[in-house]
This record gives sequence, C-alpha cells and structure tokens, in this order.
Amino acid sequence: MTENVPRVLIVDDEVDICFVLTGLFKSKNVISAYANSLAEAAVLMKSEHPTIIILDNHLPDGLGVEFIDHVKQFYPRVKIIMITAHDSPTEKNLAFQKGADYFIGKPFSIAAVRQAIDNLILRA
Repeated sequence: MTENVPRVLIVDDEVDICFVLTGLFKSKNVISAYANSLAEAAVLMKSEHPTIIILDNHLPDGLGVEFIDHVKQFYPRVKIIMITAHDSPTEKNLAFQKGADYFIGKPFSIAAVRQAIDNLILRA
C-alpha cells in the first residue's frame, strides 16, 4: 500500500523544524518521521526505511556530517539533504565529499526543501 510512497527521516534537535517539515511532507503525501539525535536516527533508520534523510549537522550527540558515513555504509541508496545553520564552505564541501545530495543553510525556505525533495524523488 505505501510501498512506492517516499519516506523521509528528519534528524534535527529543533522540534519546531521537525513539526514544520512533517507538515510539509504530509501535504505532499510523503511519509515522515523525525529524530532529535543521531542515536534516535540510527534506531529509526532500521524501522522507518527512509528513502531520504534531512540531516542537521550539529546535534546533541555528534555531527550529522559524520553520520553520513553510517548511512552510506548501511543504507547506500538513501539520499541525504543536509540542513544546517553552520553552512560554511568547508562544512558544505565536507558534506558533499561524504555523500550528501543537497546542502541547505538555515534559515531555510520551504521552497528550497520542497525542490530538493522533488528532485530526489524524481531521481529515485
């Protein structure tokens, strides 16, 4: 029934961002879940089977950019959108080197996230 519906895991310690993005995805018929730490994300990866992860970089238990290695090792087909307030050229380059598909700085626009999701769904 939901086999071909995109699934998004939002990993951000700002709960309001998780709620805003969850609302956006619900309106687009995209299944979403969220985690507020990398440890939560690792657990949810196993049960939620996301096709896309929206990943903050600075989380309470580590750097999202380092979590990319875990995702690429165990879930190589999952697409990654980094969304972070720390959007220096160095962090952006590192995220892309590790395998991020998109990098969006905070504050972000809903249009930018929507466009990234649409592009990744089309490529899937």
